[in-house]
Amino acid sequence: MRLNDKVAIVTGASSDIGKGIAKRFAEEGAKVVLVARNLEQLEITRKEIGNEGSTVSISCDLTDESQVLQAVNQIMDTYGKIDILVNNAGAINDPVHFHEMQDSEIKKLIDVNLLGVFHMTKAVLSKMSDVKSGAIVNVGSISSERAIPRVHLAVYSSTKAAISMFTKSIAVEYARRNIRCNCVNPGIINSGMIKPYLDDPQARKVLEERLPLARVGEPEDVANAALYLASDEANWVTGAILNVDGGKTASEG
Repeated sequence: MRLNDKVAIVTGASSDIGKGIAKRFAEEGAKVVLVARNLEQLEITRKEIGNEGSTVSISCDLTDESQVLQAVNQIMDTYGKIDILVNNAGAINDPVHFHEMQDSEIKKLIDVNLLGVFHMTKAVLSKMSDVKSGAIVNVGSISSERAIPRVHLAVYSSTKAAISMFTKSIAVEYARRNIRCNCVNPGIINSGMIKPYLDDPQARKVLEERLPLARVGEPEDVANAALYLASDEANWVTGAILNVDGGKTASEG
């Protein structure tokens, strides 16, 4: 198994992509700590994953640094180590023009997509640094590289662009401590807000026709990419931004 005896944290684990990553990691032998705000939803996710002996849930508001520190200390007390961190938790807004956004909406995106990642990464890095070993995988978006016509996501896209640069910076800063940091940028995935849209066969067909691989991605596609980057197979890969988008970015820039 590719993650045998590894201890992994997956944030935003109750989301479709988070659940897919947690499930894949557990299948590969990891002890997986599922982290999100809603403990009830996390427990439902654990049952859906079906490998409850390899998973545990912790409720945590990632925007609250004290809660993050408490959660990380709890994990260390239980397992004695943290080998892998997947920063998957994120927020997205309904597509509206930037000038129509409320400050509260802007702040929420920054708090969750940036501060949440910063808080968890900072807390985990202190533990990984002690043993000079670890792998961090950030989940970004191809929106970090390209603006989509008629889909107004200026703030969301900006936060994801920041995650790409954060990934590279952490990778270089902590390379001498044998801590790797990489990023997966999903494209159009059958998850979250887009799922109801994909229930319309015509709408799905339109999206699929625009993708070189002619299909919408699934959470498992992102999970497989995260698994590779978290595993020892990628032990000479750090600072990489991996687009998992069916060729969308390559075809349209």
